[in-house]
Formats: sequence, C-alpha cells, structure tokens
Amino acid sequence: MAPPEQREVSQWLKALAKESQRWINGAIVSGVVAGMATIVQMALLARIVHLGVIDEVPLQGLLPLFLGLVAAIVVRALAQGMQTRFAARCSEQVRRDARRQLSDHWQAMGPIDIGHYSAGALAREWIDHIEALHGYFARFLPQMMLSVFVPLMILVVVFWLDWLAGIFLLLSAPLIPLFMALVGMGAEKVNQQHFETVSRLSGQFLDKVRGITTLQLFGQTEQANATIQARSDHYRRITMKTLKVAFLSSAVLEFFASVAIAVVAIYIGFGLLGYISYGPSDGLTLYSGLLILLLAPEFFQPLRTLSQHYHDRAAALGAGTEVLARLRSGHPHGPIPSSIKESSGEQAISLRDISLSYENGVPIFRHIDLTIRQGECVALSGPSGSGKSSLLHLLAGFVAPDSGSISVFGDAPGSVRFGWLSQRGFLVHGSWADNLRLTTPAATDVAIENAIREVGLGALIDARPEGIHSLVSEDGQGLSGGQARRLSLARIFVSDYSLVLLDEPTAGLDTDSELYVIEALHKLTETGRTLIFSTHHQALLALADRVLLVADGEVRDA
Repeated sequence: MAPPEQREVSQWLKALAKESQRWINGAIVSGVVAGMATIVQMALLARIVHLGVIDEVPLQGLLPLFLGLVAAIVVRALAQGMQTRFAARCSEQVRRDARRQLSDHWQAMGPIDIGHYSAGALAREWIDHIEALHGYFARFLPQMMLSVFVPLMILVVVFWLDWLAGIFLLLSAPLIPLFMALVGMGAEKVNQQHFETVSRLSGQFLDKVRGITTLQLFGQTEQANATIQARSDHYRRITMKTLKVAFLSSAVLEFFASVAIAVVAIYIGFGLLGYISYGPSDGLTLYSGLLILLLAPEFFQPLRTLSQHYHDRAAALGAGTEVLARLRSGHPHGPIPSSIKESSGEQAISLRDISLSYENGVPIFRHIDLTIRQGECVALSGPSGSGKSSLLHLLAGFVAPDSGSISVFGDAPGSVRFGWLSQRGFLVHGSWADNLRLTTPAATDVAIENAIREVGLGALIDARPEGIHSLVSEDGQGLSGGQARRLSLARIFVSDYSLVLLDEPTAGLDTDSELYVIEALHKLTETGRTLIFSTHHQALLALADRVLLVADGEVRDA
C-alpha cells in the first residue's frame, strides 16, 4: 500500500492528466493501431516466407503480399508518429498547467512569504521539476495502457495459432510487471532524494554567487568553494545511485523477457523437428511457427518499453513530491487579486480595527483605525521593528490582517494599481528603457527619458552614447546604489499610479542621492498622487503633509 504522501502526489498527477485526457486517449488509440499494424506486418512476412520456401511460389505471386507488407509498415510508422505527437501535446499541456499552479501559488504567497525561499530552488522547481513530468505523461501513462491492449491482441493470435505457445507467453508475462514493481519501490525514493539534493544545491550555488563579493572581503571563498564541492559530490553520488537503479531494472527485465522468448523459440524449434508431439505441436507449420516467433518479441515489447519508462514514473513522483510540497508551503495571507483594476473612485484609504501578529504570535498592530485622504503625502515614523514596513505591506496587499478590514480607494488592497519602491531597487538585465517598461510597457522613449531626468539621472544618460538604451545588469552593475534606486524610482514617474508606497526610500544612500530622491518625491507630491512612505529622514518628514508615529502596536499622528 502506497504511503499517504505518495498517494497525494499520484492524485495530483491524475488531476493534471484529467485536463489532457483527450491527448492521452489519442496516444493510446494510435498505439493500438500501431500494434494491429505490427501483427499484420508479421503475419504477411511469415506468409511470404512460408509460400516462398515451402510452396515455392514465384516472386510475382508474392507481389501482393509484399505490397501489403509495405503498407503495414507505413501504417505502423504513421501510427507511432501520431502516438508520439499526441503524447507530446499531452505533456506540453500538463507542464503548462503545473507551471500555472506554481505561478498562482507564488502570487498568492506574495513577495514577503516567497522571499523566504531560495531563488535557485524556486527556479529549479519551475524548470527541472516540471520538466521531469514530461516522461510520465508523454511515455509512461500511454504505455501503461498499451502494455495491456497490445499484448492481449497478440496473445489472442498466438492462442489461435498454438494454444501451448500462448500458455508459455501467458505464464511469463506477469514476471515483468512483478520485477518492475520490486525495482520501482526503491527507484521512487532515490528520485525524490535526487530532486531534494539538486534543489538545495541550486539554492546554495546561487546564494554563493550573489554573495561572492562579501565572501572575498571576509576571506571565505575557499570555504564556500569547499562547501559547493562537497554538495556537488553528494549530488553526483545520488545521481549515480539513480542511474544504477534505472540500469539495474532494465537489465533484470530484459533478462526475463529474453528467457521467455527463448523458451517459446525452443518449443517451436523442437515442435517443427517433430520432437514434441504433445497438444497442438503436430500441427505446427513454418507459417505458424515463424509467426509465433515473430510475435513473441512484440508481445514483450510493450512491457519492456513500460519498464524502460518506469523510471519516468519514479522521476515524476519525486519531482511531484517537491512541487506539491511547494504548493502547500507558505502561509498566504489572504487571496492576492488575480487581476488589477482601476480605482472605484472612493477618495480615501481606510483601515478599521486592524490587528496583525507575527507567526510566533507576537503582535504588530492591535485594533488600529486609520484614514488617509486621497492626495495626501503621509510619512510613517517610529523605531526600527515597530511595524512601518508591515503597514506598507498591508496597504499593498502583500499580507492580510488577522482581523479587521482595509479599503484602498474603495477596493481591496493590491487590486488597484499602485507604485512600489522597497529598500532595494529591482532591476532586470537589459536597457534602462527595458527596466522602466516593466511596469509601463507602452511608455515612449520620450516619456522614459523625461522620467529618468526627473530622478536626477539626466547627466548620466547624456554621458552614454546609447542613452536610455544603455545596458544595465540585474545587480545594477555600472550604477551606484543610489543611481540604481533612482532608476527604480523613475518607473513611478513614467506611470500614472494614483497611490505610491515607498519603504525607506533614502536608506543607505549618500548625501547627493538622498537630495535627488527627496526632490523627486517632492515633484510626485505636486502631481496630486497619494504618497505613503516610511522614513527616519528629517527632510522627508518635513516633506509630508502628515506624519504618523508607528510604535507599541499603535499608529497615531505624531
């Protein structure tokens, strides 16, 4: 009996397959047609040999059989091609559905919860774990049904030709599924270890690459290199163990299939020589004996193919365990809206009886009430850890309160378009224009250049031959920390967000960058947008229309 975890993964895989059942059925029907064409092909080939050798029929008399043989081969090839095509379409849809589930879950988790996980592990799940489902849906699932239908069709033909040979095949057939199941018991666990190991290795490697500068400064590169080397060697051992199980299972199954075919061949040979007179042996002819010998490998072929693809099932179960664990991980704080809409027109942001606690139960807010009018510039002040960032996360919809209600211009938090700037600007590898078009794809080059000049980066783009099309890496290579922060802030200028949330916009900046950011925010206040930002900076506090003190679980006017 399968453990509960494995049953849950199997149910998840079945649910994915249900959406692609027509493609699976198409692959099965094509495989059955290929099996029927194989039987016809072997029957025609045996007939040609019998007529040519025993009856000495001239070549012209065999021409219709040769044409039929060619037609059977063509039909078989076409059917196998259609089977592969249908299976590939099924796998494509399943992987797309699985990635959609991961994407929806990541969105539901929000940037706060998902930030607790390694980007390397998440990327590995998105790419390799989902790709590991391909073999299960494209090869194993259709082959599991074909390993029943095709051998049954061949068994009927063999029993019609010689029931004793049919009994030999019938008795030997269960050996392959039996040993396949025995070997598969260990294969599933090994594959799960494989995916767990590679996820950890991916996360650790990416973390080391990101922190290479810090590691060099503290002289820890050798230790980091040794750690990655040890983890890589562990991954090598797990991979070799997985391959060993796969090759072992194939070798065992091939051995028993070969033994069974050899038994049938011995029976046919001795029967044709007249050494066996029991049962239908006296009635064996070159045609019937040759046809049985030709069909015997084809009888075991679907089972052998299934055994070869059995490791695809083990790989899918291992990857599915990791993906399903991810889908059940985290603590999504309420639904994040799946679509962004325009504001409903209400003129205020309101929080009513809001309470929020950390996961360990320590309260952040206790029954706070707050109203912010549209167009206000509000500064959040208070000691570190008092909940300023948490309040911004509530307004953004990144987290949901334990109790109470929040309305952002009449709508749920996160359902209305808003601008966001965290303490660390977000950049992607590409041009400056590419980075600004992340939030406003239709922005013109003129609008982008004006936005960049609004945040004080005009001199920088003037000094570069490519201007706004100059390249920048995701870590802001070629830009200082302040310049990267201002480039992120420029996205807000190129957009038309009515609400802008900023978390410590001047934290960690030099004096010049601070002045540019403060001036840029002053320009934003003149546009009538609602600005809410957390800060300790006196100049930013002076910029605000209203200063709120966040401390001791309360939010009150300073």
